[in-house]
Amino acid sequence: MKIGILLGDDVGLEVVPECVKVMKAAAGKSGLEIEWRPLPIGRRGHREHGDTYPAVTARELRELDGWIMGPIGHNTYPRNDPTWMMPPIRKDFDLFAALRPAKSYPSIPSIHQDVDIVFVRELTEGMGAGPEFRPNDEVTIATRVISRKGSARVAREAFEVARTRRRRKVTAAHKEPAYRLACGMFAEECRKVARSYPDVTFEEEMIDTIAMHLVTAPQDYDVIVTTNQFGDILTDIGAGLIGGLGLAPGLCVGKRQAMAQATHGSAPDIAGKNIANPYAMIMSGQMLFDWLGRVRGEARASEAAGAIEAAVSKVIAEGKHLTRDLGGRATTTEMGDAIAAAVRA
Repeated sequence: MKIGILLGDDVGLEVVPECVKVMKAAAGKSGLEIEWRPLPIGRRGHREHGDTYPAVTARELRELDGWIMGPIGHNTYPRNDPTWMMPPIRKDFDLFAALRPAKSYPSIPSIHQDVDIVFVRELTEGMGAGPEFRPNDEVTIATRVISRKGSARVAREAFEVARTRRRRKVTAAHKEPAYRLACGMFAEECRKVARSYPDVTFEEEMIDTIAMHLVTAPQDYDVIVTTNQFGDILTDIGAGLIGGLGLAPGLCVGKRQAMAQATHGSAPDIAGKNIANPYAMIMSGQMLFDWLGRVRGEARASEAAGAIEAAVSKVIAEGKHLTRDLGGRATTTEMGDAIAAAVRA
């Protein structure tokens, strides 16, 4: 397999190497052969090629099975200069769904325990895809785009994920009574897809209701599928339930490629201090292996994913090599070393 390494900016330069370290240990243990391809992006891309999204990177990504993407510090990029931009990788590679788990650990303080949810968020449509315009200074109009294709494929991804989990349940979150055409189309496609998965329990909930229930009883949920903007909000609620964005990994998936990308930003305030929590990035890499194993039928990738998950759980349970935000005193590197050692053991 061919996997790209894109460090990104700020703490990306610290957490992505720990992710790669752990993934290499797991691949070595399972016998999975990987060609690793470092590619420039962000500030490094601009320094070496005059653009934060160099053409060489865009070209080489098309040859890969997947890649690890560090956070991009685009908020500090110069404005009104097209060579400084947030790389449009999701759009360019039609990465249509974001898989974002929220999992609690008994030894880490959190609002709720026994939480194990995977949010499946549509990425290509919704409010973010529709244009905004201002016909006069008093009125602004924003549009929301929903399609049958976009709704069906994100629903199908959610059901495929549910099939790999113990509870095998999918909850579709929408607001059909208020948005009968937009949310109605999304709900219709979820119902159609559900008929092809008789082994998976399917239910629907209004978006406002599910937001309340996530705060009061998140243990009720297994896999939640929803539209772009709703998913953007719900996934942050999920992260808050289990300890914050440092515990929020993510995977953006397309038809034949996937991108491991933690939910958190580039955190320039702690960059270079070797204190950033590498959990989210490492578990994003774990999710990439898991997806490659499921979609490509590659048992060694699935084995590598399982080894990483078990190693992370072990290191967290022992509590000896955790970063400060998790109640420990370890550096970024020390936590990554401990997880890699647990994988090998």
